[in-house]
Amino acid sequence: MRRPLDVVRRLRRADDHGLPPLKKPRYQLFRGFSLGLVMTLTASAQAGAPEPISLATDRTDLTPKDLARVIAVTRPTTDFSKPEPFELMQGGAGTSKKDVSRDAFSQSATNITFEEEGNFKLGNALFRKNWVSSPSSTQASDGLGPLFNERACQNCHLKDGRGHPPEGDSGTTSMFLRLARQASSEEEKAEIADHKALNFPDPVYGTQLQELAVPGLPGEGRMHVDYREEKVTLDDGSVVSLRKPSYSVDGLAYGPLDPHTTLSPRLTPPMIGLGLIEQIAPADILALADPDDRNNDGISGKPNIVRDSQSGELTLGRFGWKAQTPSIREQAADAFAGDIGISTPDVPKHWGDCTDAEKACLTMPNGVQKRLGPVEAPPPVMDLVTFYSQNLAVPARRDLDKPDVLAGKKLFYDMGCISCHTPKFVTRRGTPNKARAFQLIWPYSDFLLHDMGPDLADGQAVGEATGSEWRTPPLWGIGLTQTVNGNTFFLHDGRARSLAEAILWHGGEGQKARDRFAAANATDRDALVKFLESL
Repeated sequence: MRRPLDVVRRLRRADDHGLPPLKKPRYQLFRGFSLGLVMTLTASAQAGAPEPISLATDRTDLTPKDLARVIAVTRPTTDFSKPEPFELMQGGAGTSKKDVSRDAFSQSATNITFEEEGNFKLGNALFRKNWVSSPSSTQASDGLGPLFNERACQNCHLKDGRGHPPEGDSGTTSMFLRLARQASSEEEKAEIADHKALNFPDPVYGTQLQELAVPGLPGEGRMHVDYREEKVTLDDGSVVSLRKPSYSVDGLAYGPLDPHTTLSPRLTPPMIGLGLIEQIAPADILALADPDDRNNDGISGKPNIVRDSQSGELTLGRFGWKAQTPSIREQAADAFAGDIGISTPDVPKHWGDCTDAEKACLTMPNGVQKRLGPVEAPPPVMDLVTFYSQNLAVPARRDLDKPDVLAGKKLFYDMGCISCHTPKFVTRRGTPNKARAFQLIWPYSDFLLHDMGPDLADGQAVGEATGSEWRTPPLWGIGLTQTVNGNTFFLHDGRARSLAEAILWHGGEGQKARDRFAAANATDRDALVKFLESL
């Protein structure tokens, strides 16, 4: 296996192909690896050494000619007088160019085949399907719960878009509380070190609070959110009010939470472009990591290395708010079990997240039908839901040639936002589906973990992510949040009510960019927001 530094050296050899050399200053493409990450990825076989990680740290899928093309096209621009080539199609050839509407996030990738379009529609039907409690006359749909957060995937991922925090009687099912505690024994610490566990569930309530239950069983409790308004004065005298949340649980039905259990609110993220993210080469994400901040730019992104639940191998986490999940299929299986209480071949838990302490839950009937197999959602269900999730199209950019949008784009670069929100990638050549192969995409994320400071910290470690670290979320489609979901709630818990508020909550590694935004005049701040709204 090549060392991680080899990829940087190989990229610099692109000069041999007639390309200008990569520049180190502000718009650098690769921050470079730290010695610590090199040691992690090439662990020795000595006693006690971590398990070697079989992640390619070079673009072995590309010829030298292709590599040169990739370097050239993904190098951050310095020309903000006009849009870049192909910038309109931010999701590659599969980008949806349909008129903007509430269904903007629900379109299929335009470059899948006619037969695949049929599978996409079947997957969509299953994604929207409401599961029912057992026993039921609709045997192909029973198995719900017994404890759950929602009856259908679509009920959390509203219109395939973003969830929202609880408001009045609107419910909390598109935002939920992750429950976890850190290791408390040497055995548990060893599990964390060996990547066999990300953290540990509450002994009574499991991995997340489930507010709903089938008839005859009480839900676990209800999330309670209190907001406190905090005034922030910007450099030009403008005053912005930020709402700071605090979380608790009302009506715990099965006894108290463990005193060491942390509560982490998680808003359901948009579903667009997931299949493209899955096909970004690990080498391109790892090349952006600098966990020891060896270049002293204040940005020290790191990967979350996790264990694939199916293969058992260590791999790169790239999905979820803490980059804790390596694949779309694994994320779907976890959601079936944890959110709906449905067993799948990947996670065959017929009683979902019920724990041994919730004895009544474990006595409830499940929805396994022998004629359909040993789980409630048999393999075709998982296959189709995964396919649907992989092929939701990214919508085309809007207004990208307008002067204020171009000015806002320049400010986004100048303020250092691209240090974490990496504009573009080219996906791998050898993808399982050729529709996602060798696509220039614009997710505006490095998919790494960054310390975002104490104000955004949830105190919950997940794998290699600390309690103050979060994965950089992709920004594509962010400007359509109001259109699709009828709100503008951002960040992991929806505390930000606008894009400006979301920026002003940035701390830690995002502090410098946040302060530059706060120091800008109103015209520049508005232009930067206009740029984000065009994504």
